[in-house]
Amino acid sequence: METRTELSTIGEFGLIKLINSKFELKNPESLKGIGDDAAIIDTAGKELVVSTDLLLEGIHFDLAYTPLKHLGYKAVAVNVSDIAAMNAIPKQITVSLGLSNRFSVEAIEELYEGIKIACDEYKVDLVGGDTSASRSGLVISITALGTAQKENIVQRNTAKANDIICVSGDLGAAFMGLQTLEREKQVFLANPDMQPQLDKDKDYVIERQLKPNARMDVIYELRDLGVVPTSMIDVSDGLASELLHLCKNSGTGAVIFEDKIPIDDQTYLVATELTFSPMTAALNGGEDYELLFTIKQEDFETIKNMSDISFLGYMTNDVDGVKLMMKSGSLINVTSPGFEHF
Repeated sequence: METRTELSTIGEFGLIKLINSKFELKNPESLKGIGDDAAIIDTAGKELVVSTDLLLEGIHFDLAYTPLKHLGYKAVAVNVSDIAAMNAIPKQITVSLGLSNRFSVEAIEELYEGIKIACDEYKVDLVGGDTSASRSGLVISITALGTAQKENIVQRNTAKANDIICVSGDLGAAFMGLQTLEREKQVFLANPDMQPQLDKDKDYVIERQLKPNARMDVIYELRDLGVVPTSMIDVSDGLASELLHLCKNSGTGAVIFEDKIPIDDQTYLVATELTFSPMTAALNGGEDYELLFTIKQEDFETIKNMSDISFLGYMTNDVDGVKLMMKSGSLINVTSPGFEHF
């Protein structure tokens, strides 16, 4: 029989002590972690980059099909992705939780097991946070801190006309994973005797939704090659939305090519099964957490052989926005705002 320990039996400080016992500081910049009024971080003369993300049950995740361990990992990964999008190296995170009494100690340990796996993978230290009671389900707020030399920091507003537009990985898979999980949830609610149809032909898109990866590998490879992007953003709200952000902030336009947008075969198959456009999923789906960035023309030869990078098009002086060159040769406006939070 599964053990359940009520949170009330160990209290807030008992929970903090339990969490603290599972994490060790790895980075020399982390001078003081959990256990005081504030963490102490030595920036050693570097630029400090800070990002905060808020995840709310029923808005950003559904515990009907999201394992707590996966949720813990994803919550860290999406914040690390924001640090990566600044071309910085993540160093520390703080984790704050709003909890209702339906969560046991074991459930929170499961959540933190996923957080720890992500901390180990991305080499970040958990240095603090907060816990509170919640009447509206589980609330997770994570703040990530990273460092970079001033000359390496990349922002959204520094792209120039003729810069080449690049993206890591593939797009649309996370959205199709979400659609698959939502469909199976509705089938289950209609008939609890029905078993979910989550076959191997859907494993990739489901993993992309439940356990996305922050592309720190791309950041490290660019550094090894000595290339600093001219602008960068992570793909959280869809390719169209993020590219429009880069253009608006940089005062440029863009042209991208339909046949250059990377879409995995499984994304195509699942989209076809669900009668959904794979291109729409790639442009507007979101939650892929790939890196969208621009480079100078002269840097193309240096990075052209990078694995898992696609070259989508180029920035222009046309401030009217983003154009998509279709395979047919027609040019259409890309105007979708992507995911809307409100």
